[in-house]
Amino acid sequence: MEKKIMLGNEAFARGAYEAGVKVVSSYPGTPSTEVTENLAKCKGIHVEWAPNEKVGVEVAMGASIGGVRSLSCMKHVGLNVAADPFFTAAYTGVTGGAVILVADDNGCHSSQNEQDSRYYGRSAGVPMLEPSNSQECKEYIKLAYDISEKYDTVVLIRSNTRISHSRGIVELGERVEKDIIPYEKNVQKYVAMPAMAKKLHIAQEKRMNQIAEDSNTMEINRVEMGDTSIGIITSGICYQYVKEAMPDVSILKMGLINPIPKKLIEDFASKVDKLYVIEEGNPYFEEQIRAMGVELAGGKDMFTIQGEYSANMIRKAFGLPVAENVEITDAPGRPPLLCAGCPHRGLFHVLSKLKKTVMGDIGCYTLGALPPTASIDACLCMGASITMAHGFEQATGSSDHVAVLGDSTFFHSGITGLVNMNYNGSKGTVIILDNRITGMTGHQDNPSTGKNAMGEEAPAIDIAGICRACGVKHVTEIDPFKVKELEEIVKRETARDELSVIITKRPCALIVKQPDIPYHVTDKCKNCKMCMKIGCPAIEEKDGRPIVVPERCVGCGLCAEVCPFGAIEIEADGKETR
Repeated sequence: MEKKIMLGNEAFARGAYEAGVKVVSSYPGTPSTEVTENLAKCKGIHVEWAPNEKVGVEVAMGASIGGVRSLSCMKHVGLNVAADPFFTAAYTGVTGGAVILVADDNGCHSSQNEQDSRYYGRSAGVPMLEPSNSQECKEYIKLAYDISEKYDTVVLIRSNTRISHSRGIVELGERVEKDIIPYEKNVQKYVAMPAMAKKLHIAQEKRMNQIAEDSNTMEINRVEMGDTSIGIITSGICYQYVKEAMPDVSILKMGLINPIPKKLIEDFASKVDKLYVIEEGNPYFEEQIRAMGVELAGGKDMFTIQGEYSANMIRKAFGLPVAENVEITDAPGRPPLLCAGCPHRGLFHVLSKLKKTVMGDIGCYTLGALPPTASIDACLCMGASITMAHGFEQATGSSDHVAVLGDSTFFHSGITGLVNMNYNGSKGTVIILDNRITGMTGHQDNPSTGKNAMGEEAPAIDIAGICRACGVKHVTEIDPFKVKELEEIVKRETARDELSVIITKRPCALIVKQPDIPYHVTDKCKNCKMCMKIGCPAIEEKDGRPIVVPERCVGCGLCAEVCPFGAIEIEADGKETR
């Protein structure tokens, strides 16, 4: 049997492929993105980037009703967006197996919160699985489809950053093609109006009770007996930390994390002297186990709710020797910055200069909140910049502020906010940063790029046309590196007594190669340091004066554009200086 070293996300994709999945609809979100990207390379599967996670789950459910196995992937905050169809799908059940994969982000590596998605599985009343390594990622998603069809339920798989982005050995299998289940009209099952929903809820509770009973003998809930003085209940990545920190203790490793196997837990508890729960995030297991009347020697009283765990953290909590860490003391600081040549930099320079109040959004451009531009005042969730700007206007009575969001974010959840602004009489200004890609999650296509998830040509949705269709009369498109012109446009539109949209159009510097011509600072420099205020990583200070580092410069020319003395010029010999 062939074996490969795979990311957890690659293994998830492989498992879905082997399970015979036919339709995949997701929205990119770190750390889940690579699952869908890898499935897009597989033949015989329809794979798409949905405008948002709600759409993705709805597509997956439609495919399930149509008789095939389906999948929708997202990060933890994306499940909030998808919650509406998800909760009702938990009632209706499935025809073809339906799996939703959600990746949490303990430690906020790339997210605005540390949401614990386990509570979604419990609240919605669906079975939930959590793997602890790449091999289990592959096997668990295959098992999820079997559970989905056996028990007539949507299944939730929980990953996290460490599982999704760690590598492990995976044993590959063959794809098993599943026959399409012929469609049969079933209004009682799939039309969730009140009369039907009441009956569906009863059916849901019945199947969850059955799964709870069966969970006590499921192989993925595994007891590993060792030293019986200490017993630990854990799951997912924490299982790996426990095995590294305390390899000899007794462990109950739970693979099915909702519903929990109560009889198995009670039996395990009876065999150990002291029982502990080790879980990242909230006390999800701990609260349920204590509610069962099982005595615990420790849980969240020993461990933090915030951030990621480690083997050293566990050893320290149990008073064991901690492995020595090598401290790196001379590493240079690397603050997060927009890339050299980033098209967003020109806009944030202008907004900072004009001292505008800015409602921000989720994407690369969130970095505009940091020095030196420090031009974003608030950031909440996808698409919220527009609606927050509207609320801010209603509170202050002023429209002299802006909302900023990206092209993918606009399609995700900005359009409805723009409709709301127009419908409710807002006079504010929305700036859409169109860099022709979904940048923050690794350059996925979106409805405006002209390509779909599988790299095929697709209709490119015109953002300006959408804005006009929402009733916006004043729509302006501008290259954000034309700084002087952009500044005048921002002044004009924020002063306008009507709703307006500015679209800054310039491709991401990482998808379009810039001229290989570095700039340099000449003797005309008056040391005003205006060029350093744009926050370009290619510009730094040396001996008290700004310089352009040629190895980092991509030749975008923004620094030359903002220099008031014309002191930044193209190197005379161009490439040779690099």
